[in-house]
Amino acid sequence: MSLYLSKRIAFMLTLIIGIGIFLLGNLSPNLSKQVMMLTSDRLVPVYKVDTRKKKVAITLDGMWGAKYTPRLLEIFKENDIQITFFFGGNWLEDYPDMAKKIVDNGHEIGNHTYSHPHLNSLTKEEIEEELVRNQQLIKNLVGEQPKLFRPPFGEYSNKVINVAKDLNFQTIQWSIDSLDWKEPGADVITDRISKKIGPGDIILMHNNGLHTADALEVLLPKLKAKGYEVVKLSELVYKDNYYIESHSGVQKRRINPGRVD
Repeated sequence: MSLYLSKRIAFMLTLIIGIGIFLLGNLSPNLSKQVMMLTSDRLVPVYKVDTRKKKVAITLDGMWGAKYTPRLLEIFKENDIQITFFFGGNWLEDYPDMAKKIVDNGHEIGNHTYSHPHLNSLTKEEIEEELVRNQQLIKNLVGEQPKLFRPPFGEYSNKVINVAKDLNFQTIQWSIDSLDWKEPGADVITDRISKKIGPGDIILMHNNGLHTADALEVLLPKLKAKGYEVVKLSELVYKDNYYIESHSGVQKRRINPGRVD
């Protein structure tokens, strides 16, 4: 009896859903458009860039510590590459000379907010204060830098992205998490990135990860051998004439005949 009832309930639910879809698609075109808009109105950051060129960006987040940063800079110098760091206010205030050295070495610094809060819990005004205060700190230390913004904890919403956009920031996530923050060992980090890498990927790492430098020492020559060029994030993302797929976070060029990216 219970099996019969379960089947009957399932049949009725399927019938109701089917009727609803029919009515939505055929009897209420305006309502159908509104439903579609609910999904298309979701804003997302840039997770990856759609490009045919074998270019990738390595990004290092920093909020606490700089023990391994000098060695990282040496590794980048040896491999003749520049990358993007995302720093918070407390890091910049604790290590101003290191921040200057980073930029002097050709790297760039993005905004990781001043105090590393959960932005979704803040008001628009508070989010704006976090970004403006930290960007001014960056400017005072090292001069103008690209207005690239990575939300703490990877936490975002339409509110966060809209505030950033109003301040002319591009909100950036990542397509490959190295998991270096879990300290799995250099080999695990290297293998994970090597297996996932593709054109336009944005790799998340951390400047004070225990195994990050060891992993990069092996990874960078591997990427070069595969034909990849590691570039600064500002050289990978599109600045204009683009859109971001809401379901994937892939940043794409709007159709422009004759252009090759």
